[in-house]
Amino acid sequence: MQCRLYLITPPAIDLDRFPDLLDKTLAAGDVACLQLRLKRPDETPVADGLILQAAEKLLPIAHKHDVSLLINDRADLALTSGADGVHIGQEDTPYAEARQILGQDSIIGVTCHDSRHLAMVAGEDGADYVAFGAFFPTSTKTPSRQADPELLTWWQETTELPCVAIGGITTDNAASLIKAGADFLAVSGGVWGYAHGPEEAVKAFNALFLALDES
Repeated sequence: MQCRLYLITPPAIDLDRFPDLLDKTLAAGDVACLQLRLKRPDETPVADGLILQAAEKLLPIAHKHDVSLLINDRADLALTSGADGVHIGQEDTPYAEARQILGQDSIIGVTCHDSRHLAMVAGEDGADYVAFGAFFPTSTKTPSRQADPELLTWWQETTELPCVAIGGITTDNAASLIKAGADFLAVSGGVWGYAHGPEEAVKAFNALFLALDES
């Protein structure tokens, strides 16, 4: 399977301007998924109402481009907003509880840091994907652990469950993760902060996926 882009929103967005930017960005090339992740500078969550307001504006744009919208951390808000699922960390709602809230048809992904054990448990529980990282330094959050690309290769050889690589990924450093076996690259700053704009970043990532898939 060719690697695909898993896009994460900036931690703070202007709801008057961002929807138009998102529309143009998703139109620029293949994006598998959009995670709505809004945080204050100290990484604490923003108010529930703001997350729901953002989801209401962004969900139709994501679906217009056949992109799944996931809410970060909060299965309850994913349910309320009608999002396609939730991405949960190890300190968030436990997987079983998130599945009970959202039902069998929703997407639930689980952060597993650099842990093979946590990934195996998430897979056995029924997660739709596992996320490993951080692989590189990131300005979006303070990673608790550093992951090695070899982890992606091991996972590919162990199971068919998709894996997402996360943490400081840019077009300049992504190749090693794609070659190691990432099914998806979760990117925030590497798209929104791209020197030539997010639309060009989406094009550049997709060109990289295609080139490495053919090599």
